[in-house]
Amino acid sequence: MKKSLSILIPTFNDTCLQLVRQLNEQATHIDGLAYEILVADDGSTDASVVETNQQINSLPHCRFIRREENVGRSTIRNILAKTAQYEWLLFVDSDMSVAREDFIKKYVETEGSNLYGGYIVTGDERQLEGNLRFIYEKKAEGAHTFDRRQQNPYADFHTSNFLIDRTLYEQHPLDTRFRHYGYEDVLMGKELQQADIHITHIDNPLAFATFEDNPHFVEKTEEGLRTLAAFKDELEGYSRLLAFALKAKRTGINKIITFVYKRMSERWRNNLCGNHPSLSIFKWYKLGYLLQLLAKEQA
Repeated sequence: MKKSLSILIPTFNDTCLQLVRQLNEQATHIDGLAYEILVADDGSTDASVVETNQQINSLPHCRFIRREENVGRSTIRNILAKTAQYEWLLFVDSDMSVAREDFIKKYVETEGSNLYGGYIVTGDERQLEGNLRFIYEKKAEGAHTFDRRQQNPYADFHTSNFLIDRTLYEQHPLDTRFRHYGYEDVLMGKELQQADIHITHIDNPLAFATFEDNPHFVEKTEEGLRTLAAFKDELEGYSRLLAFALKAKRTGINKIITFVYKRMSERWRNNLCGNHPSLSIFKWYKLGYLLQLLAKEQA
């Protein structure tokens, strides 16, 4: 059994007071566990969110760290790891929700120096029927089950819900070049594989229950694709979309896809930002957007 635990939550414009309360409630009922919950705000621009999250400071064993400057997804997690005082680091994304009453206990009692618990998708399908993020995550949920994750443990690793030995994290921190959305966890999975460090997948999910509106999700997706293109050499072999795009370039099919994308991108984007988004269009939009980025880099 792990005797000490730092629960680390990076946040940006997310209200996570309820999440912290739930985690605190679970941790306080585990006999013999020394713990803390640290929430680091990475320069949030929503004053009301910051004001709400400041209430975290009133909870026992909890601290809210406010940073005025946005330093990026990797750096803020590394800062949390350096600030933490205990042996084990549990990283939780601020937009996740607690799905099980024994969430903390299962991590504490499971052997392994690097554990990933996974996620499930929740929400009212009737209310979210036109939400692209919900539709996309729900469709992909089957590929991220406990059984499926074990088949490809390094490629299916995410920083939204994982426990790691502090010393191990200090040896393999997140790459601080990844300031913008996407793929910092994919590269970490690759580096852990190269270092022959085992990732233990367990059935201990958090709930994915917060879904931004369609225009914001499309913008976030585009940001992630720009990250993928910028780090294509490091990420090759760890992204199905990148693999397909590179194959398309080798075979010349990219010219046809890019031709269609240039003529359809505005119409496709309008569909994705509207009330009836299509997952098929989303797939082709991402591929066309990525191929255009790769072509610009080559030019």
